[in-house]
Amino acid sequence: MLKLIRKRWARAAPAPFPAPSHPDGVIYAVGDVHGRHDLLTRLLERIFEDAAAFETTPKIVFLGDYIDRGEHARDTIEALIELARRPEAETVFLMGNHEHMLLRFLRDPAAGLGWLRYGGLQTLMSYGVGGVGKLRAEGEALRLRGALIEALGPHLGFIEKLRVSHHAGNLLFAHAGADPALPIDEQEIATLLWGCKSFRTTDRDDGFWVVHGHFVVERPAAERGRIAVDTGAYFSDRLTAARIAGGEVIFLEG
Repeated sequence: MLKLIRKRWARAAPAPFPAPSHPDGVIYAVGDVHGRHDLLTRLLERIFEDAAAFETTPKIVFLGDYIDRGEHARDTIEALIELARRPEAETVFLMGNHEHMLLRFLRDPAAGLGWLRYGGLQTLMSYGVGGVGKLRAEGEALRLRGALIEALGPHLGFIEKLRVSHHAGNLLFAHAGADPALPIDEQEIATLLWGCKSFRTTDRDDGFWVVHGHFVVERPAAERGRIAVDTGAYFSDRLTAARIAGGEVIFLEG
């Protein structure tokens, strides 16, 4: 009887996940910054110190949500643009749902005003755009849109060019994860930016690891095909990156 139970358990046990692997040497994934330029600066210093041990140019994938909630969105975007110009790292910048909300506001100010309730006010202040208290006045949303476009300057081009995902080896990088019921190359943009209910409860069966932010966790984790790195920087004072190399995941904090 005991042997029969063991055989049934063996058949029911899930297959082990393959190690996360990719062809890019050492790769880092940075969680949601949300305007914490100070934490971003410290974390980048740690990443470059860590990468020096590998004697190779690191690739850094940023998982989106650079703006809103924190008070220094402008400085954060400027730092990322400057980083992209530096030769000592390759960079990939993904879009988060907060950048998506900003762009929606710019396309349709009246429909996109909800963005202000989710941290957009801090972003406006960071760019020196005021007058939000007059939004009930006719045409004020359009005025605010124009002022923000002018204040963003070249930062708007950076935001507009953000990608929704990045794929390397058996890793998928996306702000809010991926639908476990769909192949990696058939994911919907809304899922990549906003998530889906089954992502954190249903394991993938294709061997892919999904590296994501969006969902705040107390501790970063790499388990069952998911690597979570959003540690709530804007309120926790902890910005986290995952270093993925040699089949291992190590977490760094800024």
